[in-house]
Amino acid sequence: MCKVLDVSRSGYYAWRKRPVSAREMANQELYKKIEAVYNESHKTYGSPRIYRQLKREGVTCSEKRVARLMRLRDLRAEQTKQYKATTRRDKSHPVAPNLLQRDFVAERPNQKWLSDITYIPTQEGWLYLAVVLDLFSRRVVGWAMSERMTGDLTVEALQMALQQRQPELGLIHHSDQGSQYTAAEYQALLKAHGIQVSMNGVGSWYDNAPMESFFGSLKSEWVNLRAYRTRDEARADLFYYIESFYNRRRLHSSLDYFSPEEYELLYYQRQSVA
Repeated sequence: MCKVLDVSRSGYYAWRKRPVSAREMANQELYKKIEAVYNESHKTYGSPRIYRQLKREGVTCSEKRVARLMRLRDLRAEQTKQYKATTRRDKSHPVAPNLLQRDFVAERPNQKWLSDITYIPTQEGWLYLAVVLDLFSRRVVGWAMSERMTGDLTVEALQMALQQRQPELGLIHHSDQGSQYTAAEYQALLKAHGIQVSMNGVGSWYDNAPMESFFGSLKSEWVNLRAYRTRDEARADLFYYIESFYNRRRLHSSLDYFSPEEYELLYYQRQSVA
């Protein structure tokens, strides 16, 4: 081996006996912390989020160093390609104008809500998930699951959001033109709470881009990495993702790497001081 590598035998044995450098020892300790955060995130974090979490924990390092150590150990966020579900329009139902106009900035909680439905594959068949998302904090404030994509599904998700948040008058609710959202029962519930109705243009998914982004993350970093045997198994796992992981712990790049719950808490703390 020494001949092939053109090094002296004495040099090789000197290298073997040389103690580990302080830098290498530091890298080994840092990697242990990186791996702990990576596993805690259920292998969904890449180097940017891991760096932010380490910084929160008081670990001194650079994002480039975190990325380099992750590459050396072949540690990467586990994600798959997303796929998108759409609702169906009922042309007999009236539709609302697009009040949001792709303005995805909200100054406070309960100013703008987004809604949509997606489907989750299981060995028993599809499980449909309806979600209501607060645009300010990207927090899931209402959700419901069913084996059928009916109007009851979206109504249940909206009722959960209303009960949890109790929004003031003037809230904008944005969705696509799917029949579940244009149905009389759903529209009556919005009207009863003084909520302004806003809807996508026809075939324009970008009008609800943050909602699509949430479903994309849900699918790519969670659902598509699993194989649900039953709908009940999927229900339990989605409940964990939404309530325990996403809302409370997952660092969100658009929120300066705070979780939705932390971002709202900071807002209310600033309001109490003001």
